[in-house]
Amino acid sequence: MRSRLRIAAAGAVVLASACASSTPTAPAAPTLRIGVDLPISGGEARAAVPALNGIRFFVQTHPTLDGYNVALVTADDASRGMPKPSLGAANVRSFLADPSVVAMIGPFDAAVARKEIPVANAAGLAMISPATSNPCLTRNLFMPAPLNPAHIEIDCKAAGLPSAADLRPAHTNNFFRLTTTDELQGAAAADYMVKDLHLLRAAAISDHEAYGQGLADAFMSRLTALGGTVTGHLDLDPARPDAASYLTSMKDAGAQAIYYGGGTPGGGCHVRAQMKASFPANEATPFLGGDGIAQDPACVGAAGDNSAGIYGTVPIVDASTLASAAHTIHEFKGAFGSTTDYGPYTVVAYDATAVLYAALDRAIRAAGGSIPARASVVSQLAQTSGLAGATGNLGFDASGDTTNRLVSVFEATGADPRVPWKLAATVDYSAHLPY
Repeated sequence: MRSRLRIAAAGAVVLASACASSTPTAPAAPTLRIGVDLPISGGEARAAVPALNGIRFFVQTHPTLDGYNVALVTADDASRGMPKPSLGAANVRSFLADPSVVAMIGPFDAAVARKEIPVANAAGLAMISPATSNPCLTRNLFMPAPLNPAHIEIDCKAAGLPSAADLRPAHTNNFFRLTTTDELQGAAAADYMVKDLHLLRAAAISDHEAYGQGLADAFMSRLTALGGTVTGHLDLDPARPDAASYLTSMKDAGAQAIYYGGGTPGGGCHVRAQMKASFPANEATPFLGGDGIAQDPACVGAAGDNSAGIYGTVPIVDASTLASAAHTIHEFKGAFGSTTDYGPYTVVAYDATAVLYAALDRAIRAAGGSIPARASVVSQLAQTSGLAGATGNLGFDASGDTTNRLVSVFEATGADPRVPWKLAATVDYSAHLPY
């Protein structure tokens, strides 16, 4: 309160002096703008709006940078409840039309990113994402050989996806992210199953999509490398997600857990409900998956009274467990009153903004205090290394991927979709990759 009064008093003195003399008032500080593109309506708003709040909170607490006012230009890339890639690309073009927009934060989804990156890349606009994890956004390799059960590399084209090179017409990288990549999610689930749950035999199911198949492949390969056994693999038809007979055969084969690669809409959590007929219920037989099911109330609803014992990985660190994030979270919750304002990506998005500010600061200084060229911001982002953030030491490798490679494992605690999932473990691949 005292701080507010001092600011108000100072303002009064300035106003009085202006009235008593003919001295002109100082011109308003110039503004630089940061574009933000997220699905802030529809089905993904549950996670994206708290991420936007993290961005807003950083800017609210750091409203100026090197003599410039900082403003956000926020765009929604969702339409009719779902992220729409063409709308995301249109949002990027609108950012590019404003010369004061020096960089952007987003997007949230890989499909949107695949449409946005070429547009931004051609114009040299820096992008930093708090959420996308598809490997082909930054690399030409979808799956390294050690995480493929066939022990051969799978490139993006073979996976049915454009590669990083295909997305970059300018042949330079302008896209950076603070989430790690999907193949590490499958590996982390295997690490957690073996090292924490002390189980060695699992059956795998995938949802007939590249995302789910990649998760399942990485899980199976890592499990085998850890000395475990894969009892079987089913590629589930999402139109008819019936795995009853497969589950029975996997029980007979000695499976102690089921891994599902895919999303809730693909039927995986319905499979969890089906497990009751063949396996001991709840925690006795774990059901593991990726961020397609993690923390999803719809997954809990589909699994019903067999929801306990579902584990889902998320390719970011849970900031609530970090001493480095405690002050930021406390201050955020003081500024944003509702529990729904905060989410898993809030502090990651806060850190994405911090990384961008640091790059902008260096670019502005290199430009002698002028608004920097967009290409200069890209160059400065690429040099980020060892920046102390709320979620750890932040930096990017040569591809634009985070060097802070953490995967969180969350557990559903019961059949009530409203109850938050609890953190079960964190798997850290920052020092050593699992292959």
